[in-house]
Amino acid sequence: MNATELKTKSVEALQAELISLTKAQFGLRMQVATQQLGKTSEIRNVRRAIARVKTVLTQKEAQK
Repeated sequence: MNATELKTKSVEALQAELISLTKAQFGLRMQVATQQLGKTSEIRNVRRAIARVKTVLTQKEAQK
């Protein structure tokens, strides 16, 4: 999901997205720990998606 799509979402939707991404990140970390993760690039993608969501949330809070 890119930043333009995130900017159109509401704050509640962004917070829900952030929660789901952090759960996905935790799951990926557990897969790394148990050596079950095949694509290690997924961790990087999820981390960057979390950063995008947090950035858009901060921008929306600054506009208030």
